[in-house]
Order: sequence, then structure tokens, then C-alpha cells
Amino acid sequence: MVTHQIRHVATHLLTPLLMCLGMGLAYLGAFHQPEPNHLAVAVVGDSAQVKVLAQTLKDTGGSALDVITVPSRDDAVAQLRNRDLAGAFVPDAQHPEVLVAKAGSDTTAMAAEAVFGQVTAKQGVPLTITDVTTAASGDPTGQGIFFLLVALSIGSYGSVAAIGAAGAGLSMWIKGLIGLVTSLLVSLIGLALAGPVFHVVDHDSAAIWAMSWLYSAGILAVGIGAHTFLKRWTTLAMMVVFVMLNFTTSGGVYTPWLQNDFFGALHSFWNGAGFVEGARSLLYFDSAGFDSRLLSLFAWFGAGLVLMIAAAYAEKRQTATAPKHAAVAEPATEAREEAEEEMEETVGV
Repeated sequence: MVTHQIRHVATHLLTPLLMCLGMGLAYLGAFHQPEPNHLAVAVVGDSAQVKVLAQTLKDTGGSALDVITVPSRDDAVAQLRNRDLAGAFVPDAQHPEVLVAKAGSDTTAMAAEAVFGQVTAKQGVPLTITDVTTAASGDPTGQGIFFLLVALSIGSYGSVAAIGAAGAGLSMWIKGLIGLVTSLLVSLIGLALAGPVFHVVDHDSAAIWAMSWLYSAGILAVGIGAHTFLKRWTTLAMMVVFVMLNFTTSGGVYTPWLQNDFFGALHSFWNGAGFVEGARSLLYFDSAGFDSRLLSLFAWFGAGLVLMIAAAYAEKRQTATAPKHAAVAEPATEAREEAEEEMEETVGV
């Protein structure tokens, strides 16, 4: 009896231990050693000295830096606001200046400042730092959108566990409707916190709310559909997809310019990056690149709908092929199995 109980406990400990391993691999792999990786910077001017400086930086930086020259300061500002550059250096014998866009990523801006700070340090002159964006009053570092993403994600994937465990006997379309309403509530909570409570979002609130709803609905659709196939392993799978790989590739802490190629590649299409970068583009960069990010959110929601349709078909087949006597289960056994499943699924919430 004791051996059986120990084995039972060990089986249920497997999920949190795998979560520990996965979180360690994901977060340490993404964040433990941020360093420039093809960091796009520019030197302003078209003189021979400017071209020599740009080439020297390129030769010294190697794959860490992608250095170009732009003819004027206005061109540099335009490319920063179009999110093509991480920083631009305006050489001057007495008052050199570096242009950055901190609302796009404070850590990326700091990296650009460090690159050109080394140049002015050799000249022995102070470096003026100019931010071409204006962050919201409640979000001076521009990272508030990332923490909104965290709240939306936890509310969404945590709700999947509740719907899967408590709504096991419901049809797929009813669970889908519950998921849609839940995602609406999650998005409203997120908007209330990000807007009037903490002032992270100070304009375009309706658009940010719509993106939040779409993002949350995508997670719930994927989770509700996946639950039919994964059962008690759903929470672990949701943690991998929507936490471990999602938060680390969203650009909220470090952009691909400061990450390795694996996380940078996922950043181009993962749903968390779609929300964070889409919101930043909308709020701070005159919607530059917004359309492609919105499209990625729709693609994830569409994938969730496809998965739900497949799950509904699988459940229908299971019901049709199940023996008649299997429909009657002992109440105690059924309740115990449901409780165990719910416990397993809510470990990561």
C-alpha cells in the first residue's frame, strides 16, 4: 500500500519537476548572457571619417553589430521610428549624440548606448543620449506591455485548466463559448490594470483591448482543443508553449538583437511577440510593423479553432465507438479521477 502511494506521488511530481527543468532551460537559455547579435546601428554622415568609423565598428564588432551609415540625423530618426535601427550615432568633436528608441526596448537602447559610449570615451567627450520616443507616464522603461502580457497569459492558460477539468462533460462548442467569454473577461481585467490603474496604456485603449482579447482567445482556443488529446498533460504543454517559449521570445525583456538565433527566430511569429511588438508599434511607433504582428495573433487564434474542430471530431468518434456499459461509471471512481486530473492541471497556475 505504501509503495503504491509513493509511486502515485512520484507520478504527480513529474509535472512540476518537468516544469522546473523547462523553465530553467528556457529562461536561462534566453536571458543568462544577453549580448549583441547583429545589433543594427548607424553612424550619421557621409564624410570619409564617418565611413571609416562605421567600417571600424563593423570590423571590431563582427557578427555582434550590423553597422550602416545614413546621410542625415532626420534619416536616422525615421529609421529608428520605423524600428529598423537600435541606435544611431551623430559624430561631433565636442557634443556627440546617440539616438535611441527606449519605448521599443530599454535594454536594446542601453546596448546601443554602450557601443557608442566606447567611441566617445576614447575621444574624452561626454555623450548626449536622445530618446526619439515618449513612453507612457506609467511605463518609463517601456516594459509595462510585457508585464501586461504576463497577466493575460496566466489568466488565459490558467482558465484552460479550469475549463478542461470542470467542463469535461460539456460539448466542444459550449466549452469554446465559455473560453470566448473567459478571454473577454481576461482582456477587460488586463485593460483596466494597464489603463486607469497603472497608466501603461494612455491612448489607443480600444485597439490594445481588442489585441488583448484576440491574444487571450487564441491561447484558450489552443488549450481547450489540446485538452481532448493531452488530458492531464495539458498544463505542462501550455506552460511550454505560452510561458517558456512565449515570454522568452516576446521581446519584453530582450529583443532578438540581444538574444541567440533560436529565440530570435521564434520572435518573428510567436503570439507573445505579436502582442508585445504589435502594442509597442501601435503606441509608440505610428503603427510601423503593426499589420504583420496582428496577422500573427489571428494565425494563432485560427490554429486554435482548427484544433478545437479536430478535438470535437475526436470526441464524437470516441462517444460513438465507446461500449454502452462504459457510459456508466462508479461515482466515486469518476469523482476521484476528475479530482486527480484537476490537481495535475492546476499545478502550474
